Amino acid sequence: MGYRKVIVECLSGYKANERPMAFLYEGRRIEIAEILDRWCEGGIDPTRPPVDYFKVKTTDGDIFFLRYLSLFDTWSISEK
Repeated sequence: MGYRKVIVECLSGYKANERPMAFLYEGRRIEIAEILDRWCEGGIDPTRPPVDYFKVKTTDGDIFFLRYLSLFDTWSISEK
């Protein structure tokens, strides 16, 4: 499963980029209807920066995986 860079619109609550709301993919804006799962890797080990993952369902019913690397403030996407 390969990831590609993507622009994500987020809701920021107690932290920045807390929850993805929509993203630009293949030239169109796609809204997220539901976050199906979310998890985090790294953070405790200083050699592994924290990475947040989101499994999302779009309003069209498609499933995507979004990944946020806070160290570089970048999002990437992979289709299920």
